[in-house]
Formats: sequence, C-alpha cells, structure tokens
Amino acid sequence: MPSPPSNDPLHGVTLAQLLTELEAQFGWEELGRRVPIRCFQFQPSIKSSLTFLRKTPWARAKVEDIYVRWKLTGT
Repeated sequence: MPSPPSNDPLHGVTLAQLLTELEAQFGWEELGRRVPIRCFQFQPSIKSSLTFLRKTPWARAKVEDIYVRWKLTGT
C-alpha cells in the first residue's frame, strides 16, 4: 500500500535546488538583505553558500523559510 503524499513543501527538494531557485527569483542582493550572511553578500556563489548553509542550521532554516513562503504565497 503506497504511503500518502507528504504535506511538507520541502519534500524532495535538495538544498542545491532550493538555493538555485531562490537566487534566480530574488538574486544575491535580495537574499543578502533577507538573510545577512557573508556568503550572500560578498562574492556569492552557489558552492560557497551550500557549504555554509550545510554547516549552519540557523541560516539554513531562514533560507528554507524564505523558500516555503515564496512557494506558498509568491512573496
């Protein structure tokens, strides 16, 4: 019997996918304004941001929250 679909908006979304979509939608400048971390504000890249977010739970939680709000409300 198959399990019911997940209600989690992050289900099946990797951190790399999430960050790539956010960067395309908002850009590094806006991400750096919303979450003031160096990897978004100074010489930003997907690679450096992924490294930082994987090691820093509070920053990852903020970025995931931005993603969920954007997907649910469009803002």
